[in-house]
Amino acid sequence: MTIILDPTDERKPVERQITERNGTLTGVIGLLDISKPRGNVFLDELESLLVKHDAGISVRRYMKPTFAKPCPDVLRQQMRDECNFVIEALAD
Repeated sequence: MTIILDPTDERKPVERQITERNGTLTGVIGLLDISKPRGNVFLDELESLLVKHDAGISVRRYMKPTFAKPCPDVLRQQMRDECNFVIEALAD
C-alpha cells in the first residue's frame, strides 16, 4: 500500500491512485515553477539530472504567473497536452 501526502485541506481527504509504472522514464517531462523564490534553482538542477540520466527524456519548462493563486486552466491544459509527466517545484 502506498500513502500519498497531499498538502491541501486535510479535513476532506481525497483518495488518489498512483498510475502504474513500467520502470522506465521516457518522453516529455514538464517542470512547473510556481514562481516562489529559488524554485528555478531547484528546477535547473533537476533538469540537468534528468537530461543527463537518459537520452529518451526531453524537458519543457513552465511558470505560473504567481504562487498565490492556482495554476491557470490554460497552462494546465498546455502541460497536459505537451507532457507525459509534470514535476512542480516548491521552494523558498
